[in-house]
Amino acid sequence: MRLSNLADYAVVAMCAAARHCGGGRTSAAALAAETGLPVPTVQKLVSKLSAAGLLRSTRGSGGGLQLARPAASISVADIVEAVEGPIALTACADGGECNVDALCSVRPHWPMINEALRGTLAGIPLTQLAGQPATPKPPPAIAAQPDPIRALTRASQ
Repeated sequence: MRLSNLADYAVVAMCAAARHCGGGRTSAAALAAETGLPVPTVQKLVSKLSAAGLLRSTRGSGGGLQLARPAASISVADIVEAVEGPIALTACADGGECNVDALCSVRPHWPMINEALRGTLAGIPLTQLAGQPATPKPPPAIAAQPDPIRALTRASQ
């Protein structure tokens, strides 16, 4: 499973908005400059995220963009659903057509799988992502493992 580029960009843009808003305002151009996303893409995201109630846009002097609610109450699931609609791994799970529907024994299980995925994404608040460094360190279990290249080099010396 892979998110669309637009959903990925929405998470990136919302993280930037969370870091810079803090009650203040920013602009689509500023978000684009910080994230490296094209301005038209950010404008499209702002429209979708505003329609979903995640961003608030104010026109005029002193206007701009800000989070519509606290970053801690916005989840990754909220952002993904704002851009892609309901989280569903298969077409049949959200009422779409399926060529093997009459023979499918898996269909009854997809709602549970989709809810588990949505629950996981819903459990990740925007504050958690916005506060992480740009290049997170690997988990301790991975960092503690010896480097196989170095081990081979040492063994051959």
